Amino acid sequence: MGTSLLTHGVHLLLLTMSRLKTGAPPILNDSVQTYTDPLPQALILTSIVISFGVTSFFLVLAYRAYQSSGTDSIDQMKGENHE
Repeated sequence: MGTSLLTHGVHLLLLTMSRLKTGAPPILNDSVQTYTDPLPQALILTSIVISFGVTSFFLVLAYRAYQSSGTDSIDQMKGENHE
């Protein structure tokens, strides 16, 4: 949950830093006077893909830890009994 909130914050940071322009094509050629920079959208898309991969890795890691120890309690995985 924390990593997904962090990645959404990164997406918003990239979007606000790029000063999103609308109404212009993302291609620069001789006939176009203004253009939109496609790099921020590409960075956000890359960030979404990376966050999906990290979330998948965390889920597989948690499932594998559950399989090997038989519990999802951190205290029982450490082997300590806290009262």
